[in-house]
Amino acid sequence: MIVIVGLIVAFILIVIFSNRGTRQCRWREDRSGDCDGMKKFRCAACGAQAFTKTGRPPTICQRDM
Repeated sequence: MIVIVGLIVAFILIVIFSNRGTRQCRWREDRSGDCDGMKKFRCAACGAQAFTKTGRPPTICQRDM
């Protein structure tokens, strides 16, 4: 019984996390694009690009911007 419940939970998690619409942005620093004291970041999930002055990754998804 526990095995069946575990398989059902695993299936539900796979369905949830395989949907691209439910993924959060995962920012990666792109040092080759840095300019004027701003850091360039590129999202590994949606491909968005953003620049920040703080040197930290953006906190919001910029896919539609």
